[in-house]
Amino acid sequence: MSTEQLKYQFKDYKSSQQVRWCPGCGDHAVLATLHKAMAELGVAPHDTAVISGIGCSSRLPYYMNTYGFHTIHGRGAAIATGVKVANPELTVWLATGDGDSMAIGGNHFIHALRRNVDINMVLFNNRIYGLTKGQYSPTSARGFVSKSSPYGTVEDPFVPAELVLGARGNFFARSLDVEMKVLQKCMVDAAKHKGAAVVEVLVNCVIFNNGIHQGISAKEIREERTITLEHGKPMIFGKGFSKGIVMEKGRLKAVTLGEGYSMDDVLVHDAHTKDRSLHYLLAMMGTEENDSLPLAMGVIRDVEAPTYDWAVADQIETVKRKNSVRTLRDLLMQGSVWEVK
Repeated sequence: MSTEQLKYQFKDYKSSQQVRWCPGCGDHAVLATLHKAMAELGVAPHDTAVISGIGCSSRLPYYMNTYGFHTIHGRGAAIATGVKVANPELTVWLATGDGDSMAIGGNHFIHALRRNVDINMVLFNNRIYGLTKGQYSPTSARGFVSKSSPYGTVEDPFVPAELVLGARGNFFARSLDVEMKVLQKCMVDAAKHKGAAVVEVLVNCVIFNNGIHQGISAKEIREERTITLEHGKPMIFGKGFSKGIVMEKGRLKAVTLGEGYSMDDVLVHDAHTKDRSLHYLLAMMGTEENDSLPLAMGVIRDVEAPTYDWAVADQIETVKRKNSVRTLRDLLMQGSVWEVK
């Protein structure tokens, strides 16, 4: 990291715009953490672009002292792809919500992952359409009562981690809006990862879905209901780190240490293994289907693979080296030409 990069502080990434989110909204914590993560990374504001679609979370570019583009609903990933391919040297962030990326933008989202475009996606998941005043979203649970489902939804939700891994994503991390240190590390690791990186943030919407993550975010139960995974460290959690995750008969199991299990039995997290199936099991812990296990936080998967943007840049350079055409005149004058007098 150069001395020029080291001079930046979190305030250098803040714009002068008034932040127009509701008081108490979890988006405030995500914004503040992103400012701190950018300062830690040290990438200059003029070398950074923040793209967004539509939604409460998508107001974020206004609050960044970087290049920014507030685009259209669900198309943030497509625009971010274009920005990165046009200028691979830029650090590109995408701010998106569970409605913006999982519904109308679902196609763009999964293909950005499949192509492995080197963009950092911050996925705000409050399980509701907040900007349009309280309709259920693609991540709302079956039976969820909202303005657009007054008798409860009759469909199952997307689990963002499942969608990311199913689309062959190589980086996935998760955090709560109230766990800002964990979130900052997730953001920094996402930016350092070469390829598409998704950081899901479970945020609270105080107006239309207040307390939606209370079952895991409440301070008195958080250490029992969540586990923060760190590469190379044992998967332990609970009060006093008295519990661990073990593998038995191909399934993950939460156990109490000292009750027939020791630290030697506990799994050690490997975020870099190419074994997608293990990362899938970890990512799905604590979801509706596996609520006997704690929900995994931190970086779950971080695997290097060729990126789309650099592959395109390399391809263009290869073609240019083989092609004698360098200017518009070269193009117009190639082949058979004649002069009209």
